[in-house]
Amino acid sequence: MIFKPSRYIFVTNNKYKAFSFCLFKYKTYSTMSVYAKERNVAIQAVLTASKVCQSIFQHLVANETLTKNDKSPVTVADFSAQAIVNTYLKDHFPEDPIVGEEDSKDLQGDVGKTLREKVFTLTNGVLGDNEKLSEQQILDAIDRGNYIGGPKGRHWALDPIDGTKGFLRGGQYAVCLALIVDGIVQVGVVGCPNLPIDHKQPKGERGSIFIAVRGQGAFQRTFTDETESPIKFADISSTEEATFCESVEAGHSSHGDAVEIAKLLGITREPVRMDSQAKYCSISRGDADIYLRLPTSKAYVEKIWDHASGNVLVTEAGGKVTDIYGQPLDFSIGRTLEKNKGVIASKANIHEQVLEAVQKVLGNKF
Repeated sequence: MIFKPSRYIFVTNNKYKAFSFCLFKYKTYSTMSVYAKERNVAIQAVLTASKVCQSIFQHLVANETLTKNDKSPVTVADFSAQAIVNTYLKDHFPEDPIVGEEDSKDLQGDVGKTLREKVFTLTNGVLGDNEKLSEQQILDAIDRGNYIGGPKGRHWALDPIDGTKGFLRGGQYAVCLALIVDGIVQVGVVGCPNLPIDHKQPKGERGSIFIAVRGQGAFQRTFTDETESPIKFADISSTEEATFCESVEAGHSSHGDAVEIAKLLGITREPVRMDSQAKYCSISRGDADIYLRLPTSKAYVEKIWDHASGNVLVTEAGGKVTDIYGQPLDFSIGRTLEKNKGVIASKANIHEQVLEAVQKVLGNKF
């Protein structure tokens, strides 16, 4: 099964030209740029995966009463989203390996039959008649995410649902896909089904896709309109004007340390709290200004799929991303960021001040 491309249009010398080998109509980005095909495939893969997540939420969460510990809907969504994205990548870049979060072992055999059938039904529910996947194709696609990563060549990093608790509560979650080449993130696409198009209208239309290619800027589009708008950090000149964007879950980042850091920086505004890599998206378009993921233990090591897309998005929007020691995030090690501890993302012109405050508060804890 191949996800077939549709026609798209780009402008050159004020003339419209149509071609038939890209994924969809594209209005603001030159399709002759480096990584143009990767960019377009990633957008369509993330968009389709985001739609299956929305469908699963409506079928398994919004219309049902869940017990406190019932995580089955997000499990179905994880598997379905990974199957869809990996199928897109296999069809268009069959030689590219994938570092994915999931594998299919929980879907195998009689034990996995019920879950497997849900994944099969809900995955195919958002696919066209010529795009349907068999159960075996779904299992095989999920297991294409078993690459170990490393410093050489091309590979993709996928988080099919980042922010599982956000998904279950109807809050923020994200489908995150990045292309890493020789250890450097070159393309990042993040789908945020519940993020308002405009943060100033929180009850308005939701569903945003954020796109960045290294050296080519950062952009946002909606789920329903292919037109893209460039995004950048808010125009602030000092940390006193800044707003934090933090994790909802205190277990993901130390809220207490963040309060002390805010005091040192003269920040008085209430933090914006949300789950997932939607935080990277939020600061990149100016909703907030600083994202801190402060370590909560010495043992914890970040995964590359939790940060790869957001890393290039922030950089292309005018920001800077480092760990708590001021080192760039190193995506060349494998499936984890084992050479880094914590994450600091902010507008580039205030990053040094933020880093100094973080180091002063954390001291020698880590």
